[in-house]
Amino acid sequence: MVFRRDGEAGTRYGSGTMTRIFGGSPLGVLIRLALLCVIVGLILDQLDLNAFELFRWVADEIENLIRNSADVLRLIGRYFLIGAAVVIPIWIVMRVLNVGGRR
Repeated sequence: MVFRRDGEAGTRYGSGTMTRIFGGSPLGVLIRLALLCVIVGLILDQLDLNAFELFRWVADEIENLIRNSADVLRLIGRYFLIGAAVVIPIWIVMRVLNVGGRR
């Protein structure tokens, strides 16, 4: 539904649900998408890239990220345990001394 300047409501061709879903005329959107697919396919072919290789590369990079994150988390855990071996006993001693000092 479109509102005109004089306040009268009017309808416009293609203002249905499909137009809102596709972001324009469904046929026009499909034609633009098909043309864009051909252009991107041409560029990827000229760069000697294959879509399956691209997906494989993305999967490998995600796997490397997870593997490296696991190494980082392992190091952080190690540092935490080393620090806790010193900090926790000192904290316990300070708490005991504070309780004894208040009496």
